[in-house]
Amino acid sequence: MRRIVIAALSLATTAALTAAARPSASPAHAGATARQALDDATIVAIFDAANTADIETGQLAAERGHTKEVRDFGAMLVRDHKMVRQQGRDLAARLGVTPTPPTNDASARDHAAAMKRLGALQGAAFDHAFLQHEAAFHKAVIDAVQTTLLPAIKNAEVKDLVVKVAPAFQAHMTAAQNLDKQLAER
Repeated sequence: MRRIVIAALSLATTAALTAAARPSASPAHAGATARQALDDATIVAIFDAANTADIETGQLAAERGHTKEVRDFGAMLVRDHKMVRQQGRDLAARLGVTPTPPTNDASARDHAAAMKRLGALQGAAFDHAFLQHEAAFHKAVIDAVQTTLLPAIKNAEVKDLVVKVAPAFQAHMTAAQNLDKQLAER
């Protein structure tokens, strides 16, 4: 059940990030789209894509971070998301689900644009942009949990688990924000 919640968090994150990337998109539309897309095959596909995106972003930071702190933060993201991605893949195999990406999903294009933007930066500018990206990503997860997932969850155990897992997203967001502030003060 924990794996399904993590997959749903990734789905909500993708929906929230996609909506955030398009200022003209209404939050109500983004929430409706996320609720419509909550089937096993779509959850597994988005879960895998979201974890892969954060692995790639983290790897970029691990390799190109200007400071050791940013390189270490990137490496931590790679380790954590590889583990969670594998849990999603194991879940898909166990359920016999063929991952099916949602129709008109812009997350891959948005991720490619973010990677291109980050890849063009160097030094302290890279570190700052990367940390801002991570803070925004985690903020989107928190918002999606509060506005999309929790209201949509029917099972009390799943809801309780989402409530218990959500603080980790707050901790990651806070860590990215704090590291960005620390580096700006140097």
